[in-house]
Amino acid sequence: MVHSRNDQIAALATPWGSSAIAVIRTSGPDCIGALGALTDRRDTVTAAPGGALRRARIVDPSTGEVLDDVVLGIYREPRSYTGEEIVEIFCHGSVPGIREILSLLYRSGFRAAEPGEFTLRAFLAGKVDLTRAEAVQEIVRSRTAAGHEMALRRLGGSVEAAINRCKAALVQLMAMVAVQLDYPEEETGEIPLPEGEIRRVRSELADLAATYRTGRLYQEGIRIALAGRTNAGKSSLFNALLREDRSIVSETPGTTRDYIESTLDLEGIPATLFDTAGLRDTAEEIEGEGIRRTTRVMEAADVILYLVDGVEGLTPEDERILATFRDSRESTGATHVESRPNAGPDANPAANPAEGDSAPSRLLLVWNKVDSPACRPAPPEYIPVSATAMHGLEALARTVLERVRPGSSHRETAVVIDSRRQRDLLDRAVDSLRHVENGVQQGIPVDAISLDLQEAIHALGEITGEVSSADILDALFQGFCVGK
Repeated sequence: MVHSRNDQIAALATPWGSSAIAVIRTSGPDCIGALGALTDRRDTVTAAPGGALRRARIVDPSTGEVLDDVVLGIYREPRSYTGEEIVEIFCHGSVPGIREILSLLYRSGFRAAEPGEFTLRAFLAGKVDLTRAEAVQEIVRSRTAAGHEMALRRLGGSVEAAINRCKAALVQLMAMVAVQLDYPEEETGEIPLPEGEIRRVRSELADLAATYRTGRLYQEGIRIALAGRTNAGKSSLFNALLREDRSIVSETPGTTRDYIESTLDLEGIPATLFDTAGLRDTAEEIEGEGIRRTTRVMEAADVILYLVDGVEGLTPEDERILATFRDSRESTGATHVESRPNAGPDANPAANPAEGDSAPSRLLLVWNKVDSPACRPAPPEYIPVSATAMHGLEALARTVLERVRPGSSHRETAVVIDSRRQRDLLDRAVDSLRHVENGVQQGIPVDAISLDLQEAIHALGEITGEVSSADILDALFQGFCVGK
């Protein structure tokens, strides 16, 4: 990615496709003058104050052809998103028209902006730190109101403030160490480092790192697969949970030949729900392929709802399928939310055991059709529901939430992180402070302690972008949308 701020860039900021209005964003030195030269109201545009809107027609100066009648939003340096001159073109949302305007801009000296380049320029201009820059993308990608709210708090500087507060405390400790290094013990006497303050900062940073599981859960969401024998009521439950008819319901076995997916908001957690083909032995090729796809969906799911037809009861085929789950110990389950091998604050949000416990099962047993007079009593380990009568759905949702939410949900916490980069750097700072704490307790020389203290301060500086490299910036901003 180009990290220069000496050229003019342009990109479509709204999605491609027909719409009432599209927004083309431009930024760079003398951007206002360059845009004004491509309109029929050059003087009006170039003289406009920051924050003004001006109506004009975009004109190709080489041919005199009018490309569109637009409104221009004018932002002057440094009071703009990027800290540079910005002009936002509000044009008609015609795909051919958008292409014509962008083509004219590129022929006139503007360069096509790279993904995230507007926000990168905002960072380079000191308008945002890296935590706020990451929050911009998190807002764009949020899938529920809860995830959006958390990202907005990060954009407002909640993470930056917490990091800077802890870093300031560590800088004070570093100053105490510097005194002892500059004025040896024989001159001033040893100044003891406040062990309680070190422990407090370490604990605060560890608590912040622990919110990563919640942040990822509300941003990335979970996968829920409905599984069971044919005609167990999976499609009916799928429709009931979605409150709409998305899946075909039929008494004929094997009606669902492939999986169907849809999304729902599970108390703020984005959930992707999969209705799968019924599990049974079949010689029919198409249905068999559907069952193989079902198996793959189940392997990737965070939660599997296994339905049993309560009227028919638990059959030998059910027992065989469930035994397969238990024998495999569900080891193939791949969480949709990031995790790492060691137990910790970022472990699989769909499995939150206490320390030393094994992860709870991804498998939830559901006893369907309890509204039928012929339904058999549900065994104690099963959740009783009726997809057709909408009975037991709230209890089912609560049980799913209990499985996927971290034991200590941080949703209401003011500061929740949603960046693996931030989590890893927080872990690094916490480890360094643990070494500092141990060094103080063991009487290790202050020059050795100072190295760990500097490492912790450096890690916190990387979180906000005070310390960064071109490679880090490239990796971070390349995941952004073009136009952001």
